[in-house]
Amino acid sequence: MPSTSRSGPRAGYDGYKRKRGSKVHMAVDTLGHLLAVHVTPANEQERAQVAELARQVQQATGQTVKVAFADQGYTGEAPAQAALDEGIDLQVIKLSEAKKGFVLLPRRWVVERSFGWLNRFRRLARDYERLPETLAGLHFVVFAMIMLVHAVPIMQSA
Repeated sequence: MPSTSRSGPRAGYDGYKRKRGSKVHMAVDTLGHLLAVHVTPANEQERAQVAELARQVQQATGQTVKVAFADQGYTGEAPAQAALDEGIDLQVIKLSEAKKGFVLLPRRWVVERSFGWLNRFRRLARDYERLPETLAGLHFVVFAMIMLVHAVPIMQSA
């Protein structure tokens, strides 16, 4: 069942998941806090989004990121070169050959945990937004709330 009566311009058909919607590309730091987010229609390739995401990361951090870890959706020479143009060495974390069941991938679990944090918020559990900017903005609001929850015990103990 669609969440809105009309799909926005960002809704595309994802052949892998067999549904219309959008993809959220996120870059997080080693603690899982959001650095950059880019929302695209579901029919666009992950590889094509590396340049925009790398640009946003370097802008948010002041050109300090040297290495980025990504899943297999970002493999290839073009994404690696797009990240390198921004000064980032893109390292793709691959699944092992003999995969049976769930496998916890090094460095990759941080991003997956961040997506799990997002699913606890009703507004992001289902996609109601028509504009990609609205959805991206909601991600930043949610991560600000998450960071405040983590900061309160530290501030109270000081």
